[in-house]
Amino acid sequence: MHVRLSNVSRVDPTDARLLLALAEDPRASVMALSQRLGLARNTVQARLTRLEGAGVLAPFDRRVRPEALGYPLEAYVTVQVVQRSLADVGDALAAIPEVLEVTGLSGVTDLLVQVAARDADDLWRLTEQVLAIPGVQRTDTALALRRFVEHRTEPLLQRTARASTTES
Repeated sequence: MHVRLSNVSRVDPTDARLLLALAEDPRASVMALSQRLGLARNTVQARLTRLEGAGVLAPFDRRVRPEALGYPLEAYVTVQVVQRSLADVGDALAAIPEVLEVTGLSGVTDLLVQVAARDADDLWRLTEQVLAIPGVQRTDTALALRRFVEHRTEPLLQRTARASTTES
């Protein structure tokens, strides 16, 4: 499935409050969430079902860290592609298990590919594999040395949740 950056439904302030509560306690039951938020259990269940179905919630495997699976080296590979081959290159990248995410970009670089590798030799193998994909013209690889800010949405959820109190 090709994920577009804009195909996710909008979250309203109540959804944001629900998602914040879920972020704080991912194992919370629907009943616990309803009590915490002062919403009916059926309302919470319906909203969670809608949020899941609308693609608002990322897949659970996003929470698993590659280094825990033996892939401590993370890198970003920028890829220039023959334009007519963009979809085929995306499909070929999706077939490589070490490819964590592929994002289409504007500008000189067409794709930003996040990969996980076991070591430098494994990263070399991966970059060679990417270069061998028909339609790939050029790659550049940058090692991730340190993460200063983890992937997050909590500040945006807090802002969205506050929108209901400022609109009143």
